[in-house]
Amino acid sequence: MPDATPAPSARQVELLEAAYHYALDHGLSELSLRPLATAIGSSPRVLTFLFGNKDGLVRALLERARADELAILERLRRASHGEPIGLVPAVELIWAWLAATEHRPLLKLWAEAYARSLVEPDGAWAGFAHATVADWLAVLAACQPESERDTEVGEARRSLALAVLRGALLDLLATDDDDRVTAAVRHHLAHRD
Repeated sequence: MPDATPAPSARQVELLEAAYHYALDHGLSELSLRPLATAIGSSPRVLTFLFGNKDGLVRALLERARADELAILERLRRASHGEPIGLVPAVELIWAWLAATEHRPLLKLWAEAYARSLVEPDGAWAGFAHATVADWLAVLAACQPESERDTEVGEARRSLALAVLRGALLDLLATDDDDRVTAAVRHHLAHRD
């Protein structure tokens, strides 16, 4: 059965991209349609027409951010040449991407959405944190050898890897102390098992 959802118009795509760049600079927690619309050359009425309401716009922005966040998947696939590369190389590649200064606005937006999803589980934020955990566990599982992937130990190892990455990322976002946090991630990788 064909998808009944119409493709977004060029104007909707253009405004979503502009709103996304605005959100990267200003965050989502205090997002108000009037200042956003003014900043991106639109009006609250047009944004409401295109996205339904503010929650619809926030959901669209979260999906847009998720697309950028999961671009790491393609990077890992290219690095692995179709073969599982293992958790240590995967964590190294993911950390290099997470620690890159140019990704800080996206990752701050991710952290904000993750936290809001935990404290406001309904509305536009609904399920964001849970989906993020599932996304990243799937990425890490694909990097594990098949002999490890479907075992309890394999699940525990990728869960620990995700916890280290997420904790290190939050610490990095809070302090901008690249050297200390990267050293901690490397120490963890050098001393696992």
